[in-house]
Amino acid sequence: MMERELALEIVRVTEMAALASAPWMGRGDKNSADGAATTAMRKMFDSVSIHGTVVIGEGEMDEAPMLFIGEEVGSFQGPEVDVAVDPLEGTEIVAKGLNNALSVIAVADKGQLLHAPDMYMEKLAYGPALVGKLSITDPMELTLQKAAAALNKQVSDLTVMILDRARHESLNKILRRTGVRIKFLPDGDVAGAMAPAFPETGIDLYVGSGGAPEGVLAAAALKCLGGEIQGRLMPADATEYERCIAMGISDPYRVLTMDDMVGTKDVIFAATGVTPGEFLGGVRYLSDNRAETDSIVMRAKTRTIRYIKTSHYLPNKPLVHEAQPKAAAVSGVE
Repeated sequence: MMERELALEIVRVTEMAALASAPWMGRGDKNSADGAATTAMRKMFDSVSIHGTVVIGEGEMDEAPMLFIGEEVGSFQGPEVDVAVDPLEGTEIVAKGLNNALSVIAVADKGQLLHAPDMYMEKLAYGPALVGKLSITDPMELTLQKAAAALNKQVSDLTVMILDRARHESLNKILRRTGVRIKFLPDGDVAGAMAPAFPETGIDLYVGSGGAPEGVLAAAALKCLGGEIQGRLMPADATEYERCIAMGISDPYRVLTMDDMVGTKDVIFAATGVTPGEFLGGVRYLSDNRAETDSIVMRAKTRTIRYIKTSHYLPNKPLVHEAQPKAAAVSGVE
């Protein structure tokens, strides 16, 4: 059983990953930004009182040097838990200096988190007011009508968030035809799915397809927030279909509920903003060698939601120094 103190230990890990990747903001190098976040997160895990196993991470062992699926993390002194991570959710966002990049971790009792294969998942996410009232199997027009009725709005007053991708062209045409407002998201699938659970964002629904691992992370957050997500895997070919079977998903096309993704027991979710977003600020550099972070940490069992603003004295953060980009030599201008 997870202890409540674990929530604050976990947020220290997302803070460090955010601080390590933030110096790469706007530098056009998404791989270095992701590498910095991953290295810092992995090293910080050593101080966390868990015996964790990564079930959603940076990839398989042969394609990820650390935080790979199956890697054991933590001090090995605490409870046995499943760990889902995205050290930098939105690598392209950071590279381009855009909004909604996060460092994210979800921790649940062992055996609770879905071992989601790395493929697309169709998603429908929404806040507490719509829980139990929508179905991903309904046509989109009907989903919008149900949502509007439950929220006491006109369909044209709904705001729907969706990733800005060519694969959503036909879905976008339906949304346009119904008259809803569309908020396109360049990247940041986890933040997008979480957005409807925060009234201040003005987002009513999150629709479309994104990564299946990100769907599990979003499900962990929404369970803590009282919202809901439904998903349906989208294997692109026979190889991806067989991978689902091998990972224990007997019917890859069935609707996945939030309980399917994160179980029925406790889950802890933490996120720290790297760049400013819908509900968290990004890393801000202050005077006197300080940087400020905005984080959220939540627990499903208690439904406690903590917003944490932290001022970090950077000279005391060696993991951040290791991740700093080196200035390129300046040549003369001809």
